[in-house]
Amino acid sequence: MAESKRNRTESVWDYPRPPAVERSGARVRVVFGGRTIADTTRALRVLETSHPPTYYIPRTDIDERVLEPTGGSTFCEFKGRASYFDVVVGERRARRAAWIYPDATDAYRELAGALAFYPGLMDACYVDDEQVQAQAGDFYGGWITSNLKGPFKGAPGTAGW
Repeated sequence: MAESKRNRTESVWDYPRPPAVERSGARVRVVFGGRTIADTTRALRVLETSHPPTYYIPRTDIDERVLEPTGGSTFCEFKGRASYFDVVVGERRARRAAWIYPDATDAYRELAGALAFYPGLMDACYVDDEQVQAQAGDFYGGWITSNLKGPFKGAPGTAGW
């Protein structure tokens, strides 16, 4: 039986630049406020040199009642302009905790209908049944799993990589 992709060690230094987009195939879940707010087997992974993957979840697999659009945007030289959402469950609010590229560039068009979540702002995020660690820093949204090898961009002192 072939070894699954999730069981193989991946070095983030083997990821390309510009980033690649691939179907994950794993079960990806996001938990906030004691609730599973996203659950999918149709996530996309964005893979970029020195970064842990960022997972994008189709909007149809997210409880959109927890999303509140928020002002401001950022610009990615590859993907285009990102819009942000607060995630709200009951009295809990995670500000600017999710983002989307509503008008993604042609090369990243498949991301246009999906949201990414900052795992460090959620209660927990999972790839299959493994709880991920958040990428260091407050800008990148990478999900670190046990099969990834770094070092990872995002921590203090890594901005010039």
